[in-house]
Amino acid sequence: MQGLLLLNKPAGMTSFAAVAALKRLAGEKRVGHTGTLDPMATGVLPVLFGRATALSGLLLEADKRYTAAIRLGLTTDSDDITGRVLVEKPVAVTPEQLTQTLTDFTGTILQRPPAYSAIKKDGVRLYRLAREGKSPEVPARQVTVHAITQTSPIHDDHVFTVDVRVSKGTYIRSLARDIGQALGCGACLSSLCRTAASGFDLSDCVPLDRLTAENIGQYVVSEERAVSHLRAVSVTEKQAVRFCNGGQLAFERLKLTDPAENELFRVKFGDTLLGVGRADILREEVAIACVLNRFQGG
Repeated sequence: MQGLLLLNKPAGMTSFAAVAALKRLAGEKRVGHTGTLDPMATGVLPVLFGRATALSGLLLEADKRYTAAIRLGLTTDSDDITGRVLVEKPVAVTPEQLTQTLTDFTGTILQRPPAYSAIKKDGVRLYRLAREGKSPEVPARQVTVHAITQTSPIHDDHVFTVDVRVSKGTYIRSLARDIGQALGCGACLSSLCRTAASGFDLSDCVPLDRLTAENIGQYVVSEERAVSHLRAVSVTEKQAVRFCNGGQLAFERLKLTDPAENELFRVKFGDTLLGVGRADILREEVAIACVLNRFQGG
């Protein structure tokens, strides 16, 4: 099996477990997702099968969008509601204060990843160190919050919701924590749903409990859909063989106009997506980013 499946990941399951379930249903060993969701989170999880897994790294670069519920007054060790409570404070936040704080977190910001995350420190994932009671210093990283919109007022349980669109590598748990710190009362993430990722919307996704070994193939679409936003370049039979064997393709022979440095392209022979190429401006060539469907020539 080869292609793309858009999964609406259920709550209470790791992304790894979701992929394992799909492996069993599809009977395919090569299965991978394109961006981890926390166990408590739901929503868009693009999953690739077969040779299409080569696209995983490319899709990780895409922006993502979430609906998040943030609980004010509560600070936890995991920065979400499932963690151990560290501090609980009274909440006295006005609507005006919250609006201004959300504005302050829009744009390019520095963010410290959660203690419980898959980021590695000296080769060890942070969540493993956290479980051992260790708290290594992890440098803040630059991320971008493209937009954050409050979608509900602060309720009696001190929870409010936001719609947020962010760059890759942004932790919504960290965003919730930092908003709480800025307000002086602390906060943690109460719930999270990824509503868009890699150009796909939640409405495109299928729930895991709808899938069976008999019907999963009906939900697997061409891997080209995962990169449909990229410009396509058509190649000749000779160029197709060269590309699939690791050769670069000259801009001039491709009649490629105005490529940007490192721009990605769909490389196609007829209706077949051979793979993805990456522009090398200095050499004036398209180099291989990945090969998906090999072509040996007629």
